[in-house]
Amino acid sequence: MHVGMSPIFQNPNNQLSDTEVYREEVRLADLAEPLGFDSIWAIEHHFTDYTMCPDPVQFLTYMAGRTQKALLGTSVIVIPWHDPMRVAEQISMLDHLSGGRMILGLGRGLGKIEYEGFRIPQGEGRERFVEYAEMLLEGLERGYMEGGATLKQPRRDIRPLPMNSFRGRSYAAAVSPESMPIMAKLGVGLLVIPQKPWEVVKQDLAIYRDVFEKTNQHAPPPPFCGGFYFVDKDPVKAEEMAMKWIGDYYHTAMKHYEMASSQFGTEKGYEFYRNVSKYIGRHGQDSAAADFAKLMPWGTPKQVLEKIEYMREILDMNAISCNFSYAGMPYAAAEASMRCFAEHVLPELKKWKTAPFGQSTALNLRAA
Repeated sequence: MHVGMSPIFQNPNNQLSDTEVYREEVRLADLAEPLGFDSIWAIEHHFTDYTMCPDPVQFLTYMAGRTQKALLGTSVIVIPWHDPMRVAEQISMLDHLSGGRMILGLGRGLGKIEYEGFRIPQGEGRERFVEYAEMLLEGLERGYMEGGATLKQPRRDIRPLPMNSFRGRSYAAAVSPESMPIMAKLGVGLLVIPQKPWEVVKQDLAIYRDVFEKTNQHAPPPPFCGGFYFVDKDPVKAEEMAMKWIGDYYHTAMKHYEMASSQFGTEKGYEFYRNVSKYIGRHGQDSAAADFAKLMPWGTPKQVLEKIEYMREILDMNAISCNFSYAGMPYAAAEASMRCFAEHVLPELKKWKTAPFGQSTALNLRAA
């Protein structure tokens, strides 16, 4: 199984300076390859202390120069906030600089504060995502971009020309059931972020796989799964730390996305998320945070392996990405958890036979 790690650059309530957060998060990222992790991931967010990585490609380009073989993934670039032509250039450039190690992950974004900050109506998010993602994915295959219902992009080459096809190494995050057919029709793999009961996720995946096969005439790539991890040999400590810090993370998410607001989930295309707001209203924020934490793979190494095995049974996934540092957890504790995972969990996961991850399924002959 492919196993990655993902620094997320949180600084809740500005407990540290942003400089300290960046120094420590990069230090943990530097440990990933020596400890045996297969990839490093970056997620895009703006304007708050929730996740201070406004440019995933820039961070991953930096990490490309500090690593030798780790894959470099965006989880995700929020494409409605960008000019797809510029994104195509950035992606192709990083792929060249890293020797073909780029994994492309896309999303449409959920944060009201971010849409408003970029002066983009959130109700246009889904339409922008579909149009921009189609243009980007097609452009990376053809070596040029052109058209678009609203963008009307003049034909221009992507330079440097993409090295190899991104088919087979492009993914998109999807939470709502309505997003599953969209991602399937785009022909991308699925990034699963645990936040719903696993049986519900299994139902969503069935929809995605059915539409994917009908649209693309072949089976989809296995999904990969993110998550928040805490590992310790002491089961009591592992549970205490996980429930506190993963629960605290969910509080930062509720704050950033304004999940408890009566307006959450009212924008066009985001109606599914109204259910989240109602759930929080019924159960309270602390209970919602605890429920989120219970979905995650934490515990002793044996317990974590059992939870990942259960996730694999549900998803048939071939890769995971692990968040070890979140919610202001002391960095010493985050590093200890990451090292415990690397020593006691990672070797077992490497023995699991899964389909290859992050490999192009088509050769781009332009590079020849």
